[in-house]
Amino acid sequence: MAIEVHEYDPAWPEHARRAIDELTTAAGGWLTVIEHIGSTSVPGLAAKPIIDLMAAAQTLDDPAAEEAVVALGYRRMEFQMPQRLSFKRYGPEIGYHLHVVLASSWDTRNQRLFRDHLREHPADRDAYAELKRTLAGATHEGDSYTRAKTALVQRIVDAARDSRGLPRVDVWEE
Repeated sequence: MAIEVHEYDPAWPEHARRAIDELTTAAGGWLTVIEHIGSTSVPGLAAKPIIDLMAAAQTLDDPAAEEAVVALGYRRMEFQMPQRLSFKRYGPEIGYHLHVVLASSWDTRNQRLFRDHLREHPADRDAYAELKRTLAGATHEGDSYTRAKTALVQRIVDAARDSRGLPRVDVWEE
């Protein structure tokens, strides 16, 4: 199946807001903060129609809260990323990815830094959009598509971390 990259949809933030409200209600105090991350959170950026959310939690081991998230239709995904839980939910028109990380790492999460940098630097946003469009036309597998973006994503994350005085880290959390 081809990778579909859509032009920016101004409805994406509202989809994210509703999902955040739903998760906040369902998961009680487990998720201390939830933000819209990923390409759909950057105005003007082309993206796959998937709302990426990142949430902070004091612990990643709360079976009752995790069950509440699953009850909303999210399915736990097993990725080999340390200190992260991942969930997915797909509807007929839009999908959702939820990444739960420890609150202690919240301020230095690459995904948040990347989003903020793209919001503040239109030239980098546009370069990223062009790369995504090119790769979507040439790639039919999600992992290959993601990995092919690594060099540009790493450059942008490095710039974001440098501007905040943070040490550089690999964007792949393996």
